Amino acid sequence: MSERSSSDAKLRLALVGCGRIARLHCERAANDGRSTIAALFDPDPAAAKALQSEAAPSAVVYASFEELLNAGSCDAAVVASPTHLHFEQATAFLARKIPILCEKPLARTRIEILGLIEQSLTVGTPLSVAYQRRTWATYRTLRRLVRSGEFGPVRAVVSHNVENWQSTIGGTWRDDPEMNPGGFIGDAGSHKIDAVFNVTGLEPAEVFARTDRCGSHVEITASVSALLSGNVPLTMDFVGHGSAFQELLALHCAGGDLLLRDGELWLSRDGKLERAAISEFDSNPISALLDSLLQGTENFAPPFCALPVYDFTQALLESARSGKSVALE
Repeated sequence: MSERSSSDAKLRLALVGCGRIARLHCERAANDGRSTIAALFDPDPAAAKALQSEAAPSAVVYASFEELLNAGSCDAAVVASPTHLHFEQATAFLARKIPILCEKPLARTRIEILGLIEQSLTVGTPLSVAYQRRTWATYRTLRRLVRSGEFGPVRAVVSHNVENWQSTIGGTWRDDPEMNPGGFIGDAGSHKIDAVFNVTGLEPAEVFARTDRCGSHVEITASVSALLSGNVPLTMDFVGHGSAFQELLALHCAGGDLLLRDGELWLSRDGKLERAAISEFDSNPISALLDSLLQGTENFAPPFCALPVYDFTQALLESARSGKSVALE
């Protein structure tokens, strides 16, 4: 991390990749107030200039990634570039001991993910994955209730996920299977996959899936029947060409059911379904990153959490290609 003046109260963030999600990161940084977007880079200079004009007027736009790195103008970095660039860019920041918030998926291959985990540990520099549901009050509350044991062990999991995603990807890197393997499942779906593992504490054991590209170059829909550790069944679907956002995560436990549906948490015991209070605080990946760097809180999404998501996604795609169940080691 580069040196800052003691009088400078705000953490300086570098933002690499200036597309749609970068605007959201700028908004969150501005709303939080503890950091400033100090540096921008995108291979398309017009994208970086537009983001500077619209959301980060004090940021310096750099002509190359290397120029940004060598400028020493940031205390932490947000990597929001296409997936195929994550490993190279995150590796370069970690080599300079610059903490990182990296968009999902963390990297293209398991070897790259393992390399980033090892490098982060070796240099002692935090690396977080932008799995935003880990910071939402609803999911935090659901996780606490499940992990408390109050409802007994999880006996079955159902996850239903719908977005109007396909209509947004035409002509972009997200419709390129080389840059976005798995399409909707590997991109937006990775949040939902991570949520299953983060909330339950279970790991993927076996997967059977069918997928369809629905006229695109990447996967748009998937129907999944899986087993989690302890032979807990998971039924999961992804619909990337829906007309409206829908999200459901249902956990059926020995002592009752917990249902998170479109931002509302419901509990069912003894045949009665009732709305549950949200008891945890709400946050986002930018604020969670700043909490860890400025207040010493725990890393909300350390890089090793990307492994089960990657393994599950790859098993899902392999099963869809082969028509057979795929066991995970």
